[in-house]
Amino acid sequence: MESLIKDFLKQKRFAIVGSFRNEAKYAYKILKTLIKKGYEAFPVNPRLSDVDGIKCYKSISDIPFNIDVVNVVTPPSVTETIVKECRKKSIKRVWLQPGAESETAIKFCRDNNIDVIYGLCVMLESS
Repeated sequence: MESLIKDFLKQKRFAIVGSFRNEAKYAYKILKTLIKKGYEAFPVNPRLSDVDGIKCYKSISDIPFNIDVVNVVTPPSVTETIVKECRKKSIKRVWLQPGAESETAIKFCRDNNIDVIYGLCVMLESS
C-alpha cells in the first residue's frame, strides 16, 4: 500500500468528488489542502457551478482533460457509480476516503485494473 500511496501522491491532477457546501465538509478540506500543496485539484458535484471561484464539474466525464487521481468523498452507493465513470474516462487511480468505500466499488476497481486506495485519508498521507 505504501508504494501505491507514493505513486498517487506523485501525480499532478486530482478530481475530488463530494459535497463542498461549507468548509467543514471533507471534500472541501481535501480540495483546499491539495491546492495548497501545489496539486491541480478540481471539484466535482452535480449541484454546484463553482467552489470559491474554482469551476466545479458536474461529473468526472465533464472534465475536459486527463485526471491522474479521483478522490471520492461520497456515500458508498454513489461511489459505485463514480468508479464506473472513472473506467469510462480511463482513469487508473481512485482514492476512496474513509466512509466512501464499499466492497462492490473496491472489487470493481480491481477487476478493471484501476489502482485503488481505501481506508486512508489523503490529507493524512500527503502531510
